[in-house]
Amino acid sequence: MKKATKKVKTAAKKVTTAKVVGAKAKKDEVAELKREMARLKRESNAKIKALESKVKEITEKFEKKEEELQASKKLLELKEIEMNKLRDEVEYKNKQLASKDLEMESYKKVTEEKIFQLEAKVKELEEKTGASI
Repeated sequence: MKKATKKVKTAAKKVTTAKVVGAKAKKDEVAELKREMARLKRESNAKIKALESKVKEITEKFEKKEEELQASKKLLELKEIEMNKLRDEVEYKNKQLASKDLEMESYKKVTEEKIFQLEAKVKELEEKTGASI
């Protein structure tokens, strides 16, 4: 009986030892998993920060390009306004020139008519003075 009791005690010790070893192994495994999870969390945070930084950089570039585009649009609008103003001025000047051309043409006709009349009168007077001499 002593042997049987001894065997039972030894077996119980082995089971208890196995349980302790098993529990310790589980604790080690849990600790390893926690370390792995912490490492993954740090890596994820680093990746997130890198991506956020990249998004911020791209957003800033986009906003800068948008500002440049708006400035170019505004400049274009000003140039179009200036061009329309100059076009209107040219149109007005062309109308003035056309009016002056008509006025000059009219003046030319009146002047030519006067010259013709004066030449006729000179001829008439030459004939009178030539005939009376």
